Amino acid sequence: MAYAREGARLYDGHQPGWVLTTLKKTKIRGVDSDSMVCSEKELGISEEHEGILILDADAPTGTALVDYMGDAVFEISILPNMIRNACVRGAARELSAALGIPMRQPSIPPIQRSGKSITGQAAIQISDPTLNPRFVLGLVRHADPKPSPSWVQRRLRMAGMRPINSLVDATNYVMLDLGEPLHAFDYDVLVQRAGGKAPTIITRAAKAGESLTTLDGVERKLEPYTILVCDTAGPLSLAGVMGGQSSEVTDETRTVLLEGASWNYINVRRTATAQQLHSEAGYRFSRGVHPALASEAVQLCLAYMADWCGGEVAEGLVDAYPQPVVDPIVELTPADVRNLLGVDLTPAEIAELLTKLDFKCSIAGETVTVQTPPHRLDIGEGLIGKADVLEEVARLYGYNRIPSTRLYQAMPSLRGDPTLEREEELKDILSGLGLTEIISYRLTSPEREARALPPGAAALPESDYVVLANPIATERRVMRRSLLANVMEALEKNAHQRDRLALFEMGPVFIPVQGERLPNETPQLVIALTGQRELAAWDHKTDDLLDFYDMKGVVEALLDTLHIPDIHWTPEGGAHLHPGACAAVWSGEVKMGEIGMLHPLVKERYDLTAAPVLLAEFDLNTLLGQVPSQRTTQPVPTFPPILEDIAVVVDEAVTAEQLEAVIRQAGGKLLASVRLFDIFRDEKLGAGKKSMAYGLTYQAPDRTLTDRDAASIRQRVIRRLKEELGANLRS
Repeated sequence: MAYAREGARLYDGHQPGWVLTTLKKTKIRGVDSDSMVCSEKELGISEEHEGILILDADAPTGTALVDYMGDAVFEISILPNMIRNACVRGAARELSAALGIPMRQPSIPPIQRSGKSITGQAAIQISDPTLNPRFVLGLVRHADPKPSPSWVQRRLRMAGMRPINSLVDATNYVMLDLGEPLHAFDYDVLVQRAGGKAPTIITRAAKAGESLTTLDGVERKLEPYTILVCDTAGPLSLAGVMGGQSSEVTDETRTVLLEGASWNYINVRRTATAQQLHSEAGYRFSRGVHPALASEAVQLCLAYMADWCGGEVAEGLVDAYPQPVVDPIVELTPADVRNLLGVDLTPAEIAELLTKLDFKCSIAGETVTVQTPPHRLDIGEGLIGKADVLEEVARLYGYNRIPSTRLYQAMPSLRGDPTLEREEELKDILSGLGLTEIISYRLTSPEREARALPPGAAALPESDYVVLANPIATERRVMRRSLLANVMEALEKNAHQRDRLALFEMGPVFIPVQGERLPNETPQLVIALTGQRELAAWDHKTDDLLDFYDMKGVVEALLDTLHIPDIHWTPEGGAHLHPGACAAVWSGEVKMGEIGMLHPLVKERYDLTAAPVLLAEFDLNTLLGQVPSQRTTQPVPTFPPILEDIAVVVDEAVTAEQLEAVIRQAGGKLLASVRLFDIFRDEKLGAGKKSMAYGLTYQAPDRTLTDRDAASIRQRVIRRLKEELGANLRS
């Protein structure tokens, strides 16, 4: 028992949480008491406060509790590429190497193989060695799954694990020791499932419609890529993640079939993510565990089981290793260290550093031959392996000891990237026009993109997307095919927070190519406007909303700033745009994009305000391809212009673009600008007629124009309008 005297600092076992208190002398039932025996809660071991802590019979009486139970607990943050250190030996190895202190190996009870050989008692079938490189089985008979020794239970609790019984605790203890997760099956259950015969353990992919109830009591529907541990009767466990209930070890288990294996870490990660199941085994296997640890861990666990449960360990192991891992051999020289790290080390110093991390090194002249230890999967081959080993040299040598030096070679000449420069120019222009850039995820789902599709269109199948092999979430499982859905989601999230939104996004979309490994990455530009035209101020307020012509003005300003020539518009657009409120944008014979108002049926799918949503979509390569490489400039005119207005009556079918084209052709070089400023419709003009008024500017670069010059241009314009478009001057 744990005994405390007056003045000891303990946790109050009768208050919720962890409240420290000082033990004081008091009377209990009329008897003076200045000491007490303690529960686990009062000692800070666990939440258990009923009863007292009972120590093992060999606990030394009168010894300070800290000397008997005083394990030091380190909280270490393990990065994914350092998963080899997610165990006591891994952390000890790193500390030993960093501090220069020899690593002391733990004392392991000798394994007594007194039982019948495992040969013929179990078999293994591996269907896909790339997903399951190794599978090892051991057998313990006549086990008594009693509680584990108190020091084992205490260490498991301090590691955040719940003690169960000596059989299960042995698997968890070895995992914390070596970093190799193990799983124990009730062998008698497996024999019963096999019809009284020796069980065959099979690793394979899940079949259509299969399910498995895991140890947490949840029935899980299995995806076809899920790797299972099965027998001839069906699934037993999710490989590398969690075991199943049907064959779990219980207090009635007497014969244990012990599994140690290695798994494809990408598949384990994919399975754990899909099932939303996070376990200690999945945490390690999803980051890569060396197959060499499987056999070592099984033998160590068998020794603990025999020692703690009194069982008989069967002779031998069943070991299926169809794809042995070849640990890389890397050659280093002091010149390699000097070139890549900037420090001078001798071959002996290089070997000394690496030997601390269990690399086996041999020296021949200036060359150090380095053999990767059988617990490392992160060392590559060739030049990559050399860089990996040099990283270990740098870590142990000390990054702070590596001196800062100047580059010994001249920096390469800086070359501009015209495409990137034009994209940055485009962003600057749009920002100058009052738009805000957004950057959204390139990962999405077909369902999210389907919201922005035209009315009646169905979501595209996943086969039309670039599908991620290991998505982080179901809503981020494919690469986007369009920027429009992302921009619409940004509008939806912000529409009720701002009276006016003006956004743009620029980035690639990913279109699969039949028969090709890589998709087409086509850059796009999407602009979106919605809300009030002008924000309210103390002296000004308007309820006018942004409309089609606001978007047209933004696009015209953009194209004008880019100096793209021969801009014209045609009344057409995608099915997701409102018919009659959309247009295609052309430069000569090249269509660059479309603008328009979002179709009302598409808008209904989003939580937006009543204001119209205006969109512009461009193929970025096509848009930037129309930007001229050279720009012509003209001097500021020094001679005054002549300003004149004309109004002509035309048929309703005549467009402003047609009128402006004829006016410019007739006006010639002396017609500096044409601006439409009014459209008027009235019964007095006649059925199907409209009046369009233009402001004309006449100007010459070398002289002052006269009234006669202006009259000549005016008459020429009026004549051509009548001949080509049937236009009449409005009186």
